[in-house]
Amino acid sequence: MRIIDISQELFAGAVYPGDTPPSFRRVAQLPQDPCNLTDITLCAHNGTHADAPRHFIADGAAIDAISLEVFYGPCVVAAFSGPVEADAVAPLLGCERLLIKGDAMITAGAARAIAGSQLKLLGVESQSVDPPDGPPTAHLLLLARGVVILEGLDLRQAPAGAYTLTALPLKLGGCDGAPVRAALIQA
Repeated sequence: MRIIDISQELFAGAVYPGDTPPSFRRVAQLPQDPCNLTDITLCAHNGTHADAPRHFIADGAAIDAISLEVFYGPCVVAAFSGPVEADAVAPLLGCERLLIKGDAMITAGAARAIAGSQLKLLGVESQSVDPPDGPPTAHLLLLARGVVILEGLDLRQAPAGAYTLTALPLKLGGCDGAPVRAALIQA
């Protein structure tokens, strides 16, 4: 069995423009204190994270209301570059979890195709499925249909193919997203 860590290191990872960058402060430190203790500040969407429907849908499910089964199970990693169109993603929509490797952006057509499929989770390497300078079209289409989005993945060590995904989010009650520690398991 091989486990591939596909998470960014949180404090060195990419930050979406306008989001609060993650930081930490040592509250206590050995040897002068009885233990090491660290406070952290971050946006729920820093580093490798999951977007819940509440991120863009006012009455959408919060991250703690999403079944953990969505974040664990068989998945497919597919490599793309540039805009991902509906016809390119169509052959992959028989799976429940799809991770897009590469500098890909999800087009509105691809988002519509994904939203109409059995896909439960879509993951990308960028910090957003939408371009930072455009409307949140893919977010709106996917999250409105309950498709959870993983963003900020690091798939450099994961060749295209079939895996088991584990990407459990922190249980942040009522929040629109949460950091995850994502890994691919290969038998």
